[in-house]
Amino acid sequence: GIVLTMYDARNNLSAMIAGDVRNYFGEKVYSTVIPRNVRVCEAPSHGKPVILYDYRSAGSEAYVKLAAELLKQERKEKTANAKR
Repeated sequence: GIVLTMYDARNNLSAMIAGDVRNYFGEKVYSTVIPRNVRVCEAPSHGKPVILYDYRSAGSEAYVKLAAELLKQERKEKTANAKR
């Protein structure tokens, strides 16, 4: 799938690009969007993933939401394949 990252809701260009990507790739694009977030940028310089660096940041929460979405989609695909 495709993940939209570094999204800035305050920026019209981000919304335009996200719309274009969704229109072109359709269901391949996850609905979860990873925002532009200072904590996400700082985490690697501290040698940690953002979830360990600051689990309450918007970036961490978005990555957790993305993981849940990915697992839900994978379960859905496994169920569909098992019925074939």
